[in-house]
Amino acid sequence: MSSPEPDKPSPSIDAFLRQESPSLDDWRWLWEGNHPFPVQTDKTGLRGQVALAVKNFVRLIRPLVRPLLGELYVRQLRYNVVLLDHLDEHRARLEHLEAVKREGFDDVSRHTDALFALVDQKLDRYRRESRHLWGRLGGLLALAESDEAQRPAGEVQGLEEVWKEQGYLELEDRFRGTRDEITGRMELYLPYLVDKGEILDLGCGRGESLALLRDRGVPARGIDSSEEMIGQCRKQDLEVKQGDLFEILNDLPEGQLGGVVSFHVIEHLPAESIDRLVRLAWRALRPGGVLVLETPNPLSLVVAARNFWLDPTHRRPVHPETLRLTYELAGFDQVEQIDLRPFADEDRLPELALADLPADVKHLADQVNQLRDKLDRLLFGYQDYAMIGTKPSSPR
Repeated sequence: MSSPEPDKPSPSIDAFLRQESPSLDDWRWLWEGNHPFPVQTDKTGLRGQVALAVKNFVRLIRPLVRPLLGELYVRQLRYNVVLLDHLDEHRARLEHLEAVKREGFDDVSRHTDALFALVDQKLDRYRRESRHLWGRLGGLLALAESDEAQRPAGEVQGLEEVWKEQGYLELEDRFRGTRDEITGRMELYLPYLVDKGEILDLGCGRGESLALLRDRGVPARGIDSSEEMIGQCRKQDLEVKQGDLFEILNDLPEGQLGGVVSFHVIEHLPAESIDRLVRLAWRALRPGGVLVLETPNPLSLVVAARNFWLDPTHRRPVHPETLRLTYELAGFDQVEQIDLRPFADEDRLPELALADLPADVKHLADQVNQLRDKLDRLLFGYQDYAMIGTKPSSPR
């Protein structure tokens, strides 16, 4: 048996003299109890003295006026009490509506949670089924490749292309970086490309560089061999074409372009193709045009021995001095190398804090730090580099 609620203490007249509004129950206590309601006045100053005089005058004539206003006073008192009854009724209705609304929201929330849980379960099941079917497709394609002589020509070639392309897209999304990250890296090339004329992006991929150039008012178009990449670019209303970059360069008129850029493409090419790409780019550029090639940095052992081989389509790292010579032999002038993306400090070798060591071992610790610096540069350094060359003006 629940204990009875304690009686609520009666309010006082002071509650009606404060800034905050009293409750309906307090007003009911005031009117039903017919409690006198004093009027406070400021007793200081001329206005206070006048108000006090008026208050005293009213107190004197109140016994004379009360019989005349008795009926009006009673009617006003009853009206106030009835008004409070109506306010109480509306308050009860509002409280009921609030409870119904809260209960409805709780029901909707429970229903939504259950619906999302069901959707998650179905999505998980579809993912498992998709992975299973994808795995079976891969196994069947591998079987067809091993028995190529027994299959009709071109029967599964389309499926093989889809398989390879989807695998590469997954690789790009996992290791290349987000669109925002790639766009941020591209911004450093803008000073080399603005006001140069039309820019051609060889292997434009998802179109980060093309979108950045478009947003900065630089005319640009791209080429990529991947149908899926081209589709992603066209969804962004970028000017792109699917095809082989060497065929496109071969067909370009001499001196048409203001710039040729290619990001993380040349490491996919054999050495002789890199040389050919640089020479074809020189031919397609107008005087003052620039060629920008970005690629992983093999001078970092961590990149050359580990990170580079995350992509199975990579052929070989490109040494920056070899690429510089290729530029110069093709006729480029003002060849500049830019080192990109240093490793984060937490990924590098630790350094001894000399200030925390005794004086007699600081010299030895400093030598250790110098050796650490050499090893750190050899192991880590920069993850990528870009080579930028300018086609000189035509000789007169």
